[in-house]
Amino acid sequence: MRALILNSGMGKRMGALTSKHPKCMTEIGEGETILSRQLRLLQQCGITEIFITTGLFDKVLVDYCYSLNLPLQYNFVKNPVYDKTNYIYSIYLAKEHLDDDIMLMHGDLVFELGVLQDVLKDNNSCMTVSSTISLPLKDFKAVIKDSLIEKVGVEFFDNTALAAQPLYKINKADWNIWMDCIIVYCENGQVSCYAENAFNEVSNTCHIYPMDFTNRLCAEIDTPEDLVLIKNRLAKLNHHQ
Repeated sequence: MRALILNSGMGKRMGALTSKHPKCMTEIGEGETILSRQLRLLQQCGITEIFITTGLFDKVLVDYCYSLNLPLQYNFVKNPVYDKTNYIYSIYLAKEHLDDDIMLMHGDLVFELGVLQDVLKDNNSCMTVSSTISLPLKDFKAVIKDSLIEKVGVEFFDNTALAAQPLYKINKADWNIWMDCIIVYCENGQVSCYAENAFNEVSNTCHIYPMDFTNRLCAEIDTPEDLVLIKNRLAKLNHHQ
């Protein structure tokens, strides 16, 4: 299994916090960043082959990863048009390296070890959702039909939708179906949408199941306000461990 961490975004909503480094290097605890925590938990779960897409501050990110001295094999894929494309194009640029089961996550996602472990234990391809968290206004929702995820996007608010987070485990066969559609999108110039737009077209054959993390920590940091909330939740989590 290979991990793919998407870090080509510019993180503009974080303001000054992303003026010198990518958002994934934002500190969330003493000596820990979003990325260092992700990498530490992946290594703890036995995933050592890491692919990271990069954009702005590419060298800063690469140097930072090696400075962590973790027993991981890094592969960096730079998106030279990071400011003009969405991460669907970054995934497209990494396509030659992803012929395997894939653990896919956004670079601003913070999650508990137990959530990651539950995702990995699932024999099916899966995505994290929560049946107990209210539907967010701007973030991903997953539409569930016949126990499978039919659609993922920010625009779905019907009673079959659940709050969702971009932490996926995709088995190779399902990943190849999704990847083929991503390739079609990008080679047709559709590079500003979400990769999930491509998934929504092939969800009848790319079978991704919901993995309910309920009230546990699995959340993106998009704003300084999110950062404060996540730091507080992590402090409480670490206190009880």
